[in-house]
Amino acid sequence: MACFSDREGGFLLKLSAASIRSWAPIALGTAVYAFGLHYFVIPSELMEGGLTGISLLLNYAFGLPVSATTLLLNIPLFVLGWRTIGRQAMINTILGTVALSLFLRIMEIAIGNGWIVPFRAEHDFLLASMYAGVTIGAGLGIVFRFGGTTGGTDIIARLLFKRKGWRMGQVILFIDVLVIGSSLLYIPMEKVLYTLVAVFIASKTIDFVTEGAYAVKAFTIMCDRGEELAEAINRDLDRGVTLFPAKGAYSKADKTVVYCVVSRQETRRLIGLVRQIDPRAFIIITDVHDVIGEGFHGS
Repeated sequence: MACFSDREGGFLLKLSAASIRSWAPIALGTAVYAFGLHYFVIPSELMEGGLTGISLLLNYAFGLPVSATTLLLNIPLFVLGWRTIGRQAMINTILGTVALSLFLRIMEIAIGNGWIVPFRAEHDFLLASMYAGVTIGAGLGIVFRFGGTTGGTDIIARLLFKRKGWRMGQVILFIDVLVIGSSLLYIPMEKVLYTLVAVFIASKTIDFVTEGAYAVKAFTIMCDRGEELAEAINRDLDRGVTLFPAKGAYSKADKTVVYCVVSRQETRRLIGLVRQIDPRAFIIITDVHDVIGEGFHGS
């Protein structure tokens, strides 16, 4: 009978707890995705991108269960993923794919037994496509945020995000448009157009979930009175400021670049301060999705 020391037992407990914290959100995301697919997409005969879209076509044409075809079609990509995105990421991918197939199967059983009545749009397919985009995007966003994928084109999107820094939502949108466009051979044009609405909403929801909902503004201010402006920001807004020395390329005059991050509610106050202290200042305002540090909460 195997025995473990207290130290080894504590390590195993910590490892188990860490695995649960990592994998539970991935399972939750796949459950939301499977719900959106069976509750909104399939009843309205809409489409999806990637291998899931191929599974839907096989379901519409031959009645094959989406849960089984989704898993089988992903197996060849597991080899590619194992070689490109690393061992741990691939484990999360396999977990996400298996969990998705499992929840798809659960939804098939629940709908088949009448436990869940799916949303069927008789005429308002726009409503179905909007809710499909939100639920599918939210599910995938949760999966991506915690380091997993659901296989298929998600592996490609994660690879390009890792190597090129491309936003996963945009990569998936591009691939999905190609796949959905090819579905015109079977799906009516009207359904394809509604599907594009769902895919677009899903891509924005993915970016919203993965990048964070707490959006703030970053100010880059080029002015002649930078130190005075920094003191005013510290005093009136209680925000930290960074100063950079600069020189105008045309005027050859010395300037100061003031960099500051504020909440959206403080944007107008900061603009007012800048205009009051240096009306000739040049202001650049950019969106920031996550800030971690004093005065802000990050993801």
